[in-house]
Amino acid sequence: GVTADIQNAGGDKAKFATICDQMINSGVSVLMIVNLDSESGAACTKKAVAQGIKTVDYDRLTLGGSSEYYVSFDNVAVGTKIGEGLVTCMQKNGDTSGPVALLNGSPTDNNATLFKQGYETVIKDKGYEIAADQSVPDWDNTKAGTIFEQMYTQANGNFVGVAAANDGLGGAAVSVLDKNGVAGKVPVTGQDATDEGLQRVLLGTQCMTVYKAIKAEADAAAALAVALAKGETPTVSGTVKDTETGKDVPAQLLEPQAIFPENVKDVVADGFTTAAKLCTNAELKSACEKYGVS
Repeated sequence: GVTADIQNAGGDKAKFATICDQMINSGVSVLMIVNLDSESGAACTKKAVAQGIKTVDYDRLTLGGSSEYYVSFDNVAVGTKIGEGLVTCMQKNGDTSGPVALLNGSPTDNNATLFKQGYETVIKDKGYEIAADQSVPDWDNTKAGTIFEQMYTQANGNFVGVAAANDGLGGAAVSVLDKNGVAGKVPVTGQDATDEGLQRVLLGTQCMTVYKAIKAEADAAAALAVALAKGETPTVSGTVKDTETGKDVPAQLLEPQAIFPENVKDVVADGFTTAAKLCTNAELKSACEKYGVS
């Protein structure tokens, strides 16, 4: 029974600012944003708060912003799952130490900082050396391929594993490894359980991905927004620190799930994708059969 206005700026900061102003002027009671970067996101939420509008950050925390609540997955936990997954795969290869490459997300995305915090801590704690460490502007997969190729060349291909922050970056790394004849021999991680990422996991060229049940995240965000619209004070699971303001932002954080070949079927069972989208050729059909994806 709550009216919602949902708009997408399509990655355009000027359009984002326009939509924000229009929503504020239309008299919304709650404004929920996914920022494109913290600066433009903070400008939007500050205007909303000045008009007495309740504000929520969805999926990505706006550093220096004014949002009263934050809904996301526990992003340090996402990074920890990536790190633990990579360590599992490296140890399966018999590599209990050695040089690891980090291919991080966009430097303007606070989530990328939290992911890295999670996987870098695990990798170092397990005794591996960080031999290369680069961020990819705007999570751009083409740039990721170029950056990883340079990292690979500089290191003479001497990596025992690659911590890639999502499936797009993981795919870029796998392409470079494939060109050098070592795809599947050097474990690469990912995140988001994209169809391409899951296919690589099934085929063994990507060691794992992280599944974040988007429906659960959206449901949690909707429940929070509706409660705020009705003048209620929502109960949330914890807080997340805004590193710019030092403020602890009340946060509803969901738990991510590590996905290896053996549990790709869980992502299908959850309705996030289908076997038809994953099992698209003879090699993949055989892997799907082997791992019970149907």
